[in-house]
Amino acid sequence: MKRLTILFFPLLLLAPAVNAQDDVYPARPYAGRLIITGGTIHVGNGQVIDNGTIEIDNGKIVKIGADAPSNTSGAKVVDAKGKQVYPGLILPVTDLGLKEIGSGVRGSNDYLELGDINPTVRSIVAYNTDSKIIGTLRANGILLAGVTPEGGTISGSSTIVQLDAWNWEDAAYKMENAIHVNLPSFMARPRRFGGGGGGRFAGFQQAGDPTKEALARIDELKAFFREAKAYLAEPEHKETNMKFAAVKGLFNHTQKLFMHGDQVKQMLVAIDFAKEFGFDVTIVGGSESWMIADLLKKNNISVILQQLHALPNTEDDDVDQPFKTPAVLQKAGVLFALNDNHEESRYRNLAFNAGTAVAYGLSKEQALQAITLNTARICGIDDRTGSLEVGKDANVVISGGDILDMRTSLIEHCFIQGREVSLDNKQTQLYHRYMTKYGLE
Repeated sequence: MKRLTILFFPLLLLAPAVNAQDDVYPARPYAGRLIITGGTIHVGNGQVIDNGTIEIDNGKIVKIGADAPSNTSGAKVVDAKGKQVYPGLILPVTDLGLKEIGSGVRGSNDYLELGDINPTVRSIVAYNTDSKIIGTLRANGILLAGVTPEGGTISGSSTIVQLDAWNWEDAAYKMENAIHVNLPSFMARPRRFGGGGGGRFAGFQQAGDPTKEALARIDELKAFFREAKAYLAEPEHKETNMKFAAVKGLFNHTQKLFMHGDQVKQMLVAIDFAKEFGFDVTIVGGSESWMIADLLKKNNISVILQQLHALPNTEDDDVDQPFKTPAVLQKAGVLFALNDNHEESRYRNLAFNAGTAVAYGLSKEQALQAITLNTARICGIDDRTGSLEVGKDANVVISGGDILDMRTSLIEHCFIQGREVSLDNKQTQLYHRYMTKYGLE
């Protein structure tokens, strides 16, 4: 055993890449001035500034424009000449940091709670900042994410996190910004293409009339919120009801209600909830939202389209309908955002989803806005991020090419609140390891 130990010890010293990502640390706060100059700045609100300059002080944007910096003394200067500068991308609904190795390894997953009505579940306390997937998202320009629980009819609350932190307390960007509800399906069909919400109505429907069962479930959901409203209206409580207390933010508008569903009937239910309870409602999924875009606009309902690179929701739809839906919502004036919940690529293709929407009717700046400023507005963080404007956090991405085009997108620098974060991750480390092994670098 002693001889075995002697042989192994130097091998561990000579092979740090085996501990992939153990040497990737969160960036230290940058307390001074930072100037990004010479790049093409895509503000995120549709405006583009050629050969622009962004001045940052203590993590906040203090100046942006086409003028050259007046004084660079004492400042860190990043030359972005010939580069494209963007706001940090935002992934609005994800199990990032809650699910690591897939559903087959329960010990690595903490996204699904038992039970049906779980408004007290707080996804943020289970968020794993050491997830190896996080680094791959940063390397694709995604700097913020909405960490979201799953399961049941009411899944719990999501929190917006920034993707460079030691622990969940450091990561939290906006605590518990939304309560998530999975709407029951009105159709007895399998979720072949990823549509239709969750809970016990996911997958194949139970025997019986699916519409009747869905309406009964919705009545139960409405009864819960009516009782919660009455409970919260009481000046004093003889007993504390934690489930009712957990939805207080929906009634005082400090939280939003994210209702998951793809079918038109599910979205009509969401509109009905907004009318009856006055909730600020966003539809998550919304693959059939193009059918009722004008109605969604009329009722001020926003939409997060879950996965653009997908087949249509029904066999009768155009095969490219998911690609066309963003342009339909844009034309109708609906506030919408794009998401990426693809399990195999693990959410890194958010920008390329937006790029596909450009090929089907959106302008490049509209598509960029759908993964930056629109998402920030829906998540209630547009006062802090989503665009490169004075007073906002310096969440900035510098790319060697068009961030929406997988052929030219090459992320070179990322800043979260003014801190330049590492773009290294397990996959890049493994790439260099095997390039070295075979003498290719």
